Amino acid sequence: MANNYEKPDFWSRKAFSEGYPARSVYKLQEIDQRFGMIKKNGTVLDLGAAPGSWTTFLLRNIGEGGKVVSCDLNPLAKSVRADNLTFLQGDLNDAEIRNKIRELGPYDLVVCDAAPLTTGNRTVDTARSQQLVEMAVWYAKAMLKQGGNFAVKIFQNGDQQMFLKALREIFTTAKGFKPEACRAESFETYLVGISKK
Repeated sequence: MANNYEKPDFWSRKAFSEGYPARSVYKLQEIDQRFGMIKKNGTVLDLGAAPGSWTTFLLRNIGEGGKVVSCDLNPLAKSVRADNLTFLQGDLNDAEIRNKIRELGPYDLVVCDAAPLTTGNRTVDTARSQQLVEMAVWYAKAMLKQGGNFAVKIFQNGDQQMFLKALREIFTTAKGFKPEACRAESFETYLVGISKK
């Protein structure tokens, strides 16, 4: 049993030592290493960004000519600051927020590590996760440039295949991927869309 707890501690310690607010950064790092998501000097949209680990990783990897637009209901950690970062605090389903995000685009990459407020009821949590995935797919479809990439967290359930089917209509390649940095007991995984048609 001890094994399950060593890994999260390792990832958390590693994150803090490298200046990231949370361990989730290594999931994005693995996705990028596997699929080549981040384009140098590109424009990236980070949905559900707080506390800001993915935003920090993106800022460190897009190059000086790139920019990151992040949005969340909660603020980013105070350490997450950059001249080429625009942070919008608000609801991603809100029309005003959508319009602001659209004005700052279009994007080379849309990522979403948003998770619903979990209840412990797997059915409820999965349904809430699906709504977030649907919203993220909408942003990808509406605001990604041709050739752009996409990654979104999803709780594993029967609808993963439905979302992959939808993504295959939008992207040249669509796959499911579970990074090693996910907790072993977690039922989260990621859907990845490569090269928007």
